[in-house]
Amino acid sequence: MRPLLFLSLAAACLAQAPPSSPVAPDAGAPSSYALGVDDQLMVRALDAEEVTTTAPIRIDARGNITLPMIGRVHAAGLTTEQLADLLEEHLKHYLQHPDVSVYLVETRSQPVSVLGAVQSPGVHQLEGHKTLFEVISLAGGIRQDAGYSIKITRRIEWGRIPLPDAKDDPTGRYSIASVNIKSIMDAQNPAENIEIKPEDVISVPKGQLVYVIGTVRKPGGFVLGEDQHLSALQILSLAEGLDRFANARKARIMRPIPGSDTRTEIPIDLKALLAGKTPDVPLQANDLLFVPLSGKKSAAATAVTTVLGMSSAVGTAAIYRY
Repeated sequence: MRPLLFLSLAAACLAQAPPSSPVAPDAGAPSSYALGVDDQLMVRALDAEEVTTTAPIRIDARGNITLPMIGRVHAAGLTTEQLADLLEEHLKHYLQHPDVSVYLVETRSQPVSVLGAVQSPGVHQLEGHKTLFEVISLAGGIRQDAGYSIKITRRIEWGRIPLPDAKDDPTGRYSIASVNIKSIMDAQNPAENIEIKPEDVISVPKGQLVYVIGTVRKPGGFVLGEDQHLSALQILSLAEGLDRFANARKARIMRPIPGSDTRTEIPIDLKALLAGKTPDVPLQANDLLFVPLSGKKSAAATAVTTVLGMSSAVGTAAIYRY
């Protein structure tokens, strides 16, 4: 009876032993994580040394793994527990009570959705660990018309987002937070450049803009920062001042009418404003400051602008961040 008792104890020890791999399993993945292409696994099969892996195996481009005795098995889309159950079913042809464990060594199939004002919006695959800005780089970087905040939505299985303003959505299935782009770019708060998890959704909203066109040195649209406002003097400064042919007295603010495609005109005397004779004028999001040409050319410029439409001028304007 002693040899049988020894064998029983040995089997129990093997059942509790970790896989013989120098690479530690990825503890960050939830139990519901669906395996995908390029994920790396370790397989341990009790009483089936041929199946037990001594090095990580990779899920191939078709979502399969190949093991001795078992052959090719489709692993993509399964959890590690589901894959272990499937391997046990295959081993029942050879063993009466197969015992298989599957360990996720490294997650390389990590879809992340990047939406909004980025160069290449869509679903991007992570490889290894990536920070927020590394993922934004995978999407080609932010566009010039992007706002100054990024919204992140994460499945709660991956843990709550480690940011001060993180909160759960009403269903309790997602953690939601936002970060300020400018503070990260200026290295004011590097902790906001958090690690991104699989299936995160990153939204980069388009920013609110104020436009200046006509006879200024740098015409275009200027992105408003969060809770920021621009005045007529400030946008003139960003536009590097008036051109020498500008008719500063006849400038106009073209303001959108809510619920309409047209704009209302607000006359503004920039010459008096620059001389400090009149108070500065606050601008609103999507306002357009138009500075016409002086003299006889002014009427022609006004006519051309009217024909083309202010929406056309806005659509072709260069966008600047400040």
